[in-house]
Amino acid sequence: MKIAHTISAVTAPWGLSFDDAALGRMESFADMLVEKNKVMNLTAITEDDKVARLHFADCLYLLSCADLKEKRIIDIGCGGGFPSLPLLCANPDLDITGVDSTAKRIAFVDESARALGVGGQFIAARAEEYALKNREKFDFATARAVVSLNILLELSLPMLKVGGKLLAMKGMNTEEDEQAAKALQVLGGKIVDIKTYSVGEDFPERRIVVVEKVRKTPDAYPRRYAKITAKPL
Repeated sequence: MKIAHTISAVTAPWGLSFDDAALGRMESFADMLVEKNKVMNLTAITEDDKVARLHFADCLYLLSCADLKEKRIIDIGCGGGFPSLPLLCANPDLDITGVDSTAKRIAFVDESARALGVGGQFIAARAEEYALKNREKFDFATARAVVSLNILLELSLPMLKVGGKLLAMKGMNTEEDEQAAKALQVLGGKIVDIKTYSVGEDFPERRIVVVEKVRKTPDAYPRRYAKITAKPL
């Protein structure tokens, strides 16, 4: 297997291990991603080592942060399938809903999931519009390199149950955390943990910012995306 050994080596120190079936699904999805990328802009990362580390291991770190089994998960801005599909490759029974505004990307992710024989549902929609019809339905939200934290909070917290958590996959720009103080206060969130990790010595450190929804989000949120970005909380 081209990427399986690297995935296993990177994730083992996190207490994670995957059977041959799971690793085989990851290999298959990596092949689908690289092949589809020839005709659709899905990723700038196509080398085996970087795919294994920056796409798969990076996403799989979430499994060391929370027990996602039998939980409802919303993946905001899932793009080419990250973190949804690596998580589903590891555990095909996870209840993941992936939302992205680009219909072509959603079609690719949905087709890939069906080909891999994993669960999940994938919907072409804007997150703020989807949130209006799906308030407080999810236990966890994930998002990988989508928008700044204050904007992400407005997109995600309305969809989380009280007690639910956002697992925001971020780089090391801690200014985002400070800028999100007002959004946390208004929307009913609280940063309860920040987990730092690395997928290899030659790669920048990454963070998972864990935000718990500690009280109900006011019905006025989320606003329309134009207003969110023009006047972020």
